[in-house]
Amino acid sequence: MHELSLIEGILGIANELAETHHAASIESIELEIGTLANVEGEAFDFAWKAATPATVLANAERIIHHIPATARCLICNQEFEIAQYFDECPNCGSFRKEILNGTGVKVKRITLT
Repeated sequence: MHELSLIEGILGIANELAETHHAASIESIELEIGTLANVEGEAFDFAWKAATPATVLANAERIIHHIPATARCLICNQEFEIAQYFDECPNCGSFRKEILNGTGVKVKRITLT
C-alpha cells in the first residue's frame, strides 16, 4: 500500500515546517492529488487515520483537491483531459502525447497553530 508511504512523506513535510516555525500543531493541510497518481481514496483515508494520531497532523483539517490529468498531443498540439496514460487524442486519435499534470501528490498549503 503506497498510500502509507505517501502519508509518511506528508507527515515529514508537516513535521519539518512545524519545527522550523516552532508550531505546536497544524490547523489544516491542503493537498492536491492527481487523477493519475494511483492514490486509492479509501486506502488513503485508512492510512491517514493509522499514521497521524499523536503527530502534528492529529487534529488537522485535511482538504483534498483532485487534479484532473491533462495532456498535449504531440501530433496536433491539442490539450485534453485523460483518465488513463494510454488515452488517445480526441482530435486526431494519436497516442503520442506529453502529460502536463495530474500525476502526483502535492502539499499545497499548511496552516500552523
